[in-house]
Amino acid sequence: MINKDTLKRLEFDKILETAATFAHCEASHEGALAIAPLPTRQEMELRLGLVDEIRKLTRLGIALKLAPFEDITPQVRAVRPKGAVIAPIALQRFIPTLRVMAAVASQLSFRSDVPLLLAEAGCITGFPDLLNPLEHTVNEEGEILDTASRLLADIRGRKKGLTTRIKKRLEEIVRERHTAIFLQDDFITQRSGRWVIPVRMDSKGMVPGVVHDVSNSGETAFMEPLEIIGLANELENLVADERAEEIRIVRQICDWIREDAEAILQQFEALVELDILNCIATLSDRLRSETPVIADTPTILLKAARHPILTLMGKDVVPLDLELAADNRVMVVTGPNTGGKTIAIKNAGLLSVMALCGMPVPALPGTVLPKVESILVDIGDEQSIEESLSTFSAHISKISSIIEHADRGALVLLDELGTGTEPGQGAAIACAVLKELQNKGALVVATTHLTEIIGFVQREAGMVNAAMAFDRQKLAPLYRLVVGEPGESHALEIASRYGLPERVVSFARGMIGTMEADFHALLRDLKEKREQLDRTLAELAEREETLAHAERNLVDRRDEAARLVQDAREKGLLEAQQVIAKARREVAAMIDEAKRDKAREAKEKLDQAAREVEAALDGLHPEENVDPDQVAAGDVLFVKPLNCDATILSVDRRAGRARVRAGSMELDVALVSLLKPKGKEPKKVRKQRARQQEAEAAASEPASSINLLGMRVEEAIGALEPFLNHASLERMSEVRVVHGKGTGALMKGVRSYLTGHPLVAEFRTGERFEGGDGVTVVTLR
Repeated sequence: MINKDTLKRLEFDKILETAATFAHCEASHEGALAIAPLPTRQEMELRLGLVDEIRKLTRLGIALKLAPFEDITPQVRAVRPKGAVIAPIALQRFIPTLRVMAAVASQLSFRSDVPLLLAEAGCITGFPDLLNPLEHTVNEEGEILDTASRLLADIRGRKKGLTTRIKKRLEEIVRERHTAIFLQDDFITQRSGRWVIPVRMDSKGMVPGVVHDVSNSGETAFMEPLEIIGLANELENLVADERAEEIRIVRQICDWIREDAEAILQQFEALVELDILNCIATLSDRLRSETPVIADTPTILLKAARHPILTLMGKDVVPLDLELAADNRVMVVTGPNTGGKTIAIKNAGLLSVMALCGMPVPALPGTVLPKVESILVDIGDEQSIEESLSTFSAHISKISSIIEHADRGALVLLDELGTGTEPGQGAAIACAVLKELQNKGALVVATTHLTEIIGFVQREAGMVNAAMAFDRQKLAPLYRLVVGEPGESHALEIASRYGLPERVVSFARGMIGTMEADFHALLRDLKEKREQLDRTLAELAEREETLAHAERNLVDRRDEAARLVQDAREKGLLEAQQVIAKARREVAAMIDEAKRDKAREAKEKLDQAAREVEAALDGLHPEENVDPDQVAAGDVLFVKPLNCDATILSVDRRAGRARVRAGSMELDVALVSLLKPKGKEPKKVRKQRARQQEAEAAASEPASSINLLGMRVEEAIGALEPFLNHASLERMSEVRVVHGKGTGALMKGVRSYLTGHPLVAEFRTGERFEGGDGVTVVTLR
């Protein structure tokens, strides 16, 4: 269990305050502020997965459709008792909440790439059967609308007409000469809900009517003329009817809410949880966070981690690399003041808390944080005036408590270990504390200025020194953690730079013991050698990469040259084959003409040359012979005389021949001329196949319209979804959906589905030449 004081010392409350600013409801704002470490790794990974799915939707440009909504929990609880009724203004608070529920439900209902969100928020429906009546019943001011019911609209229409008649008649009365002479003024007004005219007090008996009020001066009587009393009474009856109808409407809606009260509260809680997850996702995007690995083993591996609060402040943060594992559970960080030691250990603790809460952390992918049971810290001045404790006493009291509660499931962060007392004894206590925490199996990150602790850590197995890097030339901290070597305080150099007189610095330097001076000199020498080694290793790595690149280029060039040689040779042989074929045709003509033996000899020589060229070509592409005994009807084999693949129709093994078919041609060939198939088709077949492929390609052009006529709404939506997906993949900007007019149900269902669809930018009714009302033209994103 991590107590609130620890979370505050790590400034986790500031992270939550920032996340809470992205909430859309007071309930989710409070929920974001109450985020705390989760008890199990499964819960942490679930929340991390949910946040990752929300961020994925945002990256796709379809962020969750969250908008400001109201906390309706008090209203639902108020209406739950049987017969309970709440005011119309309280009913109005349901509308924005149910609208957001409906928008989220519509957004998630057709998605299959966010399984965790569907499991978490899939129960949200938005209660459309309740939202629609509410939107037609109350406005933002909590007034009952005329659209709440037909009877209410009729009563209000009659009431408006009657009021107009009364006002018109009163205006006529005040203009009549026999009445006007008794009036104090010529206006009409209302008193006690009744329409009246101002009559002089001394003449009230001259105007027949009822006095409803008298002016403050006592000179004017507000009278309702006798002839409009009947109309006014009728108006009062309409007002009573209106009020009764309003009460009936509100009572009916309250009954509906009461029926679904449990489900409404359940869906509201799911919406609030979704909004809290969206707060975490938005904060993660601001911090450019990544999902960490939650380890059951005591391991911390920070890769280019940035302090989230400094990042939110817009500071130029130097990334922190830190590693603690089973073989090195204790790390002691040294270095100068203002070098970033405290920020480093607080960053390790803060990122660990964020991971325990299921929040992505501002670090590179592959960052590992442990599933610890507790985080124990001693950071800052613990001096307590009320308890009469000095800084050292409070420091020891805190460390005693840490030792008592530390175990293998604890992460311990100690700042300025061993300070507050005499350095020798403070260092001895610090070393003993580190050893005790190591024996208990805790992960420990501590900072110190005491050189005695550095030597102890260097000798002790399972402990490692680290230092905050420092530029000795500029006397400026680099805010970069270097693991494996101790740091120096550089106090004298910094004091000199910030104005301490040189004589004071020289005297202080002379006061430093020889052993300590030698120790610091040794540290400087070790650091210089390490830096030189790092530079040498970097140069070697660069040279190795250059050589590897050159070797890859040589191999590529060699392969290319071999390929070019083979291509050239094959080309030459093919050209020779063509020349021989031409010569053969010419010699054949000469034989037919002269019939001389000499010509036949020339032909034999040409045949021999042709066989040699073919053998050379065969050497470039070795053939695979077929066993004649294995040849059977139906096999597809390569026929050398045809120079293409053909189908075996029949086999005559005695004659050593087979009948084959290539395209529409059939002939007998020797079995020895058959080879394994090479996938070569006759020219005629290749041309037919090319024409067929062209036809298929033309037929496979993506359709720009879909016909849904005669389908039910569910069937139409099932066909429309893959059509939109294919159209989007083909980068089509506009498609037509043909649904017809009919009863209008199919058109409404299709357009309701298109509303809010992630692939749809907008849609409209087709023009007359496009099909009019029977067609919806959809513009894709």
